[in-house]
Amino acid sequence: MAQRTARPVLVPAALLLLGLAAILLLTVPTEDVREAPGFMYGIVLDAGSSHTALYIYKWPADKENGTGIVTQHSECHVKGGGISSYAGQPGAAGQSLEACLNQAVKDIPKDKHKLTPVYLGATAGMRLLQISSPKQSDQILEEVGSKIQSFPFNYQGAAILSGQEEGAFGWVTVNYLLENFIKYGFVGHWLSPGRPTVGALDFGGASTQITFVTQAEVEDKRDMKKLRLYGQEYSLYTHSFLCYGQDQFLKRLLAHILKSQGYSATVTHPCYPADHSRVLKLDSIFNSPCTNKSKPSPYNPQASVTIQGSGRYEHCLGNVSELFSFSSCPYSQCSFDQVFQPNVTGSFMAFSAYYYIHSFLQQVTGISARTPDQLQQAAKALCGKTYQQLSILAPEQKSRLQDYCASSVFLQVLTLRGYGFDDVSFPRISFQKKAGGTSVGWALGYMLSLSSLLPAETVGLRKALTPAAWGVLISLFVLLLVAVLVFILLRARDWRKKGGGESPL
Repeated sequence: MAQRTARPVLVPAALLLLGLAAILLLTVPTEDVREAPGFMYGIVLDAGSSHTALYIYKWPADKENGTGIVTQHSECHVKGGGISSYAGQPGAAGQSLEACLNQAVKDIPKDKHKLTPVYLGATAGMRLLQISSPKQSDQILEEVGSKIQSFPFNYQGAAILSGQEEGAFGWVTVNYLLENFIKYGFVGHWLSPGRPTVGALDFGGASTQITFVTQAEVEDKRDMKKLRLYGQEYSLYTHSFLCYGQDQFLKRLLAHILKSQGYSATVTHPCYPADHSRVLKLDSIFNSPCTNKSKPSPYNPQASVTIQGSGRYEHCLGNVSELFSFSSCPYSQCSFDQVFQPNVTGSFMAFSAYYYIHSFLQQVTGISARTPDQLQQAAKALCGKTYQQLSILAPEQKSRLQDYCASSVFLQVLTLRGYGFDDVSFPRISFQKKAGGTSVGWALGYMLSLSSLLPAETVGLRKALTPAAWGVLISLFVLLLVAVLVFILLRARDWRKKGGGESPL
């Protein structure tokens, strides 16, 4: 009797164990079943107006379909100025990139070199050079292209981005890193997180960009851009203000002060600390298309001018505000300089120079600058400090200390009066340098777009297990099926022995 009952007990027990094993296999992460796949890499050279940065991105080699998995591998900052600063110096722009390209050779595995795409995108500095000297602009792009092609990567070209492209790519980067487009969920699904997107505020050396999703009509169609990503349609307002980047703004402010004070040999700068002065050649101020209109006549580029600081916030605010034109608007509403802008909506991320200015304000004043009133208080407190005080509070920033008052006041005028942020919307700006360990800027969005890692359509169901894991799982199911058949045959035999008096199952 004991032998007859052992079989029905043991077989279901085996089935139960096999079933538990299958369930456990289904819940084991892919990386526990096999080694993680190798990575693919991509390089973007962000050729800005003031400097060039090289970013290396990576993603699992078996997941090249743009599903929210690209991360930053490393970065390298090129010494010296931006590539546009080498105009008239044959070969210098390309040579400046060599150290960072050599670093990329070390950072990327050798077997991946030929598969690694390299993109160079130049921004407002080269846009300005293209205006003033198209021939020199083309020559620099050719030189940097030749230098990059001498390295063992897959060169994809060098281009000058439009202001609209720069703004849109920055917006893509921000929302990609925040996983606002798509997010990997349970059981192998890529999901739309259902979160609103975040606007992007970029403040570079020669231009500044504002980009955000809007439901309002964009009255100037040049500032409208539509994107379709992961099956969703996004209607963007984006505008780039050339000559409103930090470096060009500071030159314009100096030119404005010189002009308003009759181009005297010594002028008073209300934004400089009261105990600070410097001597500048006129060429360092008027060597840009942004300041051409303010040149004195006659003009001697080698003539010198002494800039004496006075540290007066109210006068600084007045001079900075005069660089913006708020007087007329051909549309229903404008930001400044007759540029249409709908009301800002939602949250924003401010990066590049925004982050550094905001951090400096907090560091030297102890004021958080999270509201318009706090921002004004912090700027006023900063402008009232002497150069000596600032040197003690931020010794590592010595070369730029004289500029932070002007930059802080500019940030105040641009965001509050220009873009229209207020007591409700300004606190929704997050000032950040990185998101998820990746530097925030247009470079990641640029690579994602050019390499087709951002699909237009929704990503469907994906396998949660590797092929090897699926093979093991199928084998288990086959064993389960065999065990069930054996169990049925054994029960049928027992039934026949009994003479068919009871069901075999």
